[in-house]
Amino acid sequence: MSHKLSVIMPAYNEGSHIQIIMDKVCGLHLAHDAQLELIVVNDGSRDDTHDQAQAFMDAHPEADIRLIDHAHNRGKGAGIRTALQYVTGDYVVIQDGDDELDPRDFAAMFAKMVDENLPVLYGSRFLEADAEAQGSTFYFGNKVLAWVANLLYGLHITDEATCYKMFRTEILKSIPLKCEGFEFCPEVTAKIARRGYRIPEVPIHYRPRSFEQGKKIRAKDGLQAILTLLRYRFGD
Repeated sequence: MSHKLSVIMPAYNEGSHIQIIMDKVCGLHLAHDAQLELIVVNDGSRDDTHDQAQAFMDAHPEADIRLIDHAHNRGKGAGIRTALQYVTGDYVVIQDGDDELDPRDFAAMFAKMVDENLPVLYGSRFLEADAEAQGSTFYFGNKVLAWVANLLYGLHITDEATCYKMFRTEILKSIPLKCEGFEFCPEVTAKIARRGYRIPEVPIHYRPRSFEQGKKIRAKDGLQAILTLLRYRFGD
């Protein structure tokens, strides 16, 4: 049976990084001779993200890439929901438009998903003693998020806010997502857990960037994530 992995890449003001990460994604060789499609959502960027992504596509016509533009900035969650409408693979993973993570890690995740017939798999930045990850600004906040998710939903995860969340596509598409911003992570974690899915993890590599280098998530997003976890545990 042939497989296909869809990579969703929401991007906002990532003109200086987007070609680097697109090249890494499109250069992957997936297990089981699987196909790969990349769906880039330019989320109303004010820089040259669109032009840089289009230039990469023009230079690599053999790659299966779709570029979608939001007229204005809506948020990461909105970008993911837009991209889901175009996903054709039987598996899907999220990839940020920066260079903090190594796509070779989600290639390994894909092999595990297929080999073990998993419905969901998270890549954890904190599963192993990674000094760079543990020294990052948001290490403590991420540990708190994981603790809250575990307490509320009976999970055993170490990195709730990880970008590398991989799903069987029919499962992710069946979830009524409402997220607009960074709350995609707690919303999808909560709704996956409420459906009774166990969330296994594998270690991934992480090179955190600073605010000066373009990092966008802030402390207020951590508070919003906790509120989202609480909302879907005790509300809708």
